[in-house]
Amino acid sequence: MDLALLRTFVTVHRAGSFTRAAALLGLSQPAVTSQIRTLERQLGRPLFLRQARGVTPTSIGDELAHKAAPHLDALVEITETGLEDDSSLRTLHLAGPPEFIAERALPALTELTGEDGQGFALRASFGNAEETLEGLAAGHHDLAICTARPRGALLTASTLCDEEHVLVAAPRWAEHIGSGETDGTPETVPAVKRAPALENIPVVEVHESLPFASRYWASVFDSHPAAPGTVIVPDLRAVLACTVAGAGLAVLPRYLCTVALERGDVVALHEPTVPPLRTYFLVVRTGTLAMPHIARAHEWLLRAAADWC
Repeated sequence: MDLALLRTFVTVHRAGSFTRAAALLGLSQPAVTSQIRTLERQLGRPLFLRQARGVTPTSIGDELAHKAAPHLDALVEITETGLEDDSSLRTLHLAGPPEFIAERALPALTELTGEDGQGFALRASFGNAEETLEGLAAGHHDLAICTARPRGALLTASTLCDEEHVLVAAPRWAEHIGSGETDGTPETVPAVKRAPALENIPVVEVHESLPFASRYWASVFDSHPAAPGTVIVPDLRAVLACTVAGAGLAVLPRYLCTVALERGDVVALHEPTVPPLRTYFLVVRTGTLAMPHIARAHEWLLRAAADWC
């Protein structure tokens, strides 16, 4: 049996689409369709059921993928390992939210760049979860970090870390709500009392829908933020800068505002017993961990993340 046909078959099985598989393989869609039909004729059985959106495997298709995919991935690993001694660096394409990529992932991965025989060149791009996963599925990225666990067989996700969210504002806002601060940190009061006290404070956010504030209010106060967004900027680092300047309150990852809290540039307006968390996932296309530079970066990030939680 032609290995090229099996490679195309496994790619279609994982992608769930002839069109997406064609993009990943660098082939035209008619070429992919032709190869699948050839394989089906050789086996004498249908491998996929065509639907309005993509394809679903038949039971025979699932069985063949289960048997063939591990061996094809092993062949890719053998081939790619042989390329490690090449004088040119492999390039790792990483994508994810700008703040997390800049503050967490890039500082960790830059230790693996260089010309030590095992390093790689690094390229990063920013985007939200939907954009990042679509780009990864289309083959534009090698690794993606996002807050949504992907569905389907094309992408494989590993839990990377959890980030704690903190409700912060400049010290004058803590005084404004009568929080009773003594040493720069407002004393904790019951959530049922805290929420009304915050209603008139403007919100600094990344989007008009107030995603961070809304999740925090729902989790901690069982309500919705009453004040509208006064500053909307699509970068949490800019949100922090505006909050320090006194534009209003914000909900931020603790790792991003720890230094500002320690300096007293912002104060925590509320310290819930169980703080809201958001989970990050490290995502690859299924089978690509057979490629050494992707596998090394993947393992390195998982190890680094143990110190981020």
